[in-house]
Amino acid sequence: MQAEGRAPLSGDEPGATTEADLPTAEPVTTAGRRPQVPLLLAVAVLVVALDQLSKALVVARLADDPPIRLLGGLLTLDYTRNPGAAFSLGTGFTVVFTAVAVSVVVVILRTSRRLYSKAWAVALGALLGGAVGNLVDRLTRDPGFARGHVVDWIELPHWPVFNLADAAICCAAVGMVLLSFLGRDLDGTRHDRGA
Repeated sequence: MQAEGRAPLSGDEPGATTEADLPTAEPVTTAGRRPQVPLLLAVAVLVVALDQLSKALVVARLADDPPIRLLGGLLTLDYTRNPGAAFSLGTGFTVVFTAVAVSVVVVILRTSRRLYSKAWAVALGALLGGAVGNLVDRLTRDPGFARGHVVDWIELPHWPVFNLADAAICCAAVGMVLLSFLGRDLDGTRHDRGA
């Protein structure tokens, strides 16, 4: 006789599948953990502040001067204006990169509602700060709104000129790949990559 309220499965004979045999999804609990949105925002604000401060100094001090070579040429401070993406890629698509940067900001802010991992908060904060840092240039610098050229000033041997926002974006990308490889999730849990 079937227990009341239980749907019959393939049969109650010996060897038949029962409800107890079916896998159940483990609910992800965030009890005892704090959302890491404040950390994400703090990292983003720090990146934007350092990026914009460095660009203001570069424009004020290097705009009319030749590049400054440091450390035997290992590092050069060279003021340039970049209409493209990081490392001067896609110089004819400034408006597109502006739209992409706005989209990245929106996606990160929406994702932050599920953010309980400190490591992910730092990585996403660096990505958000880098995107906003360059977005500020695109919105406020010449030749005009959404078409502004980004200030780049850090040059390494055999590498395109970049800025602190670009560096933060690259570090964030490496961090996110590493966190994914290690099985770390946004919610602070860890999963087995082989599962």
